[in-house]
Amino acid sequence: MALLLSEADVRAVLTMPIALEAVAQAFQRLAGGEAQLHPRRRIHTPENVFMHYMAAADYASGYMGLKIYTSARGAVRFVVPLFRTRTGELVALIEADYLGQMRTGAASGIATKYMARENSRTVGILGTGLQARTQLEAMVAVRRIERIRAFGRNPQRRADFCAEMAGKLGVPVEPAASPEEAVRAADIVIVATNSSTPVLKGEWLAPGMHINAIGGNFPQKRELDEAAVRRADLVAADSVEQSKLEAGDLIQLCGEDPQKWSPVSELADIVAGRLPGRTGPQQITLFKSNGIAIEDVATAARVYELAIERGLGQRIAFWERCG
Repeated sequence: MALLLSEADVRAVLTMPIALEAVAQAFQRLAGGEAQLHPRRRIHTPENVFMHYMAAADYASGYMGLKIYTSARGAVRFVVPLFRTRTGELVALIEADYLGQMRTGAASGIATKYMARENSRTVGILGTGLQARTQLEAMVAVRRIERIRAFGRNPQRRADFCAEMAGKLGVPVEPAASPEEAVRAADIVIVATNSSTPVLKGEWLAPGMHINAIGGNFPQKRELDEAAVRRADLVAADSVEQSKLEAGDLIQLCGEDPQKWSPVSELADIVAGRLPGRTGPQQITLFKSNGIAIEDVATAARVYELAIERGLGQRIAFWERCG
C-alpha cells in the first residue's frame, strides 16, 4: 500500500538541514552517474491552464518519481508520486508545495556553500514571497549571516516579511527602499521574483558577490539584465540542459550558440569536486536555479522515510494485484 502524505505531514518532518543533506547527496549522485534526470515539460490548455511535469531517478537510494503541478489563475497545486526503482512500486503520494519551497532553498544553499566566499556575512534579497523565506533559511544554515536587507514591491508586505524572518532566523532583517539598496554592499544576493523584466542590474554588483537567481523558469522571463550575467566570472546551473529550455536569463544571452553555453557549469560537478566553485575572493559567481526533479525526488524520499519512522500519513491501496 502507498502512503498518502499531506502538507501537514511534510511540514512535521522536513527541516532545512534535512533538505540540504538530501539535495547535496542528489547532486553528488547526479555527477557520479547514479541518478537520471528529465527536464521540465509543460502542457498549456486553451483555458490558459498549465500542467508542468518532470522526472528523476536515484538508483543509489532506490527511488524514482515525478513532480507534477498545475498553475491556473494564481492557484498552483503540487504533487510528487514516489516509486521504487527496483520494483516499480508506488510507495508514496506526497503533497509538495512546502517540499518544493524547501528543496529550492536547499539548492541555493548548496550553491552558496560551494560558490560564495566563506566570510560572506550579508545578504540582499529581491522578492518577499514564499520562496524567499526558505532561501534565507538556507543562507543562514550555510554561512554565518549577520545582516539581511530585503526588497519587495508592497511596503507593508515587505515590513511584515522582515519582521517575520528576523524572528525566525535570529538575524536582523531590514526593509530596503529599492532593489539597489538591498543589493549594494551584500556578499550574497538572492533574486526570487516572478518578474518578466530584469530587476537586478549588473552595475550594482561588486567584486566577490555571489548571486542566486531562482525566480524565472520561462524563456521569455528575466530577473537579471545582460550586464549582470556578463559580469559573472563563474555561472553554474542545477541543469544546463533544462536551462537551455527555460532559463531566460541565460537563453536571451546565449541563444542556441553552443560556444556561448560552454562556460556554464553544472552545479553537480562543483559539488562533486570536478570543478572549482570559486578560485578567488574577487570573483563574482552566479547560480541559476531552475528547480530540477532530482531535488524533489531526493527530498521526497527522505520525507517518506521519516514519515514511516514516525507513523505519519494515510495508507491507500493502489494496484494491489501487481507484483
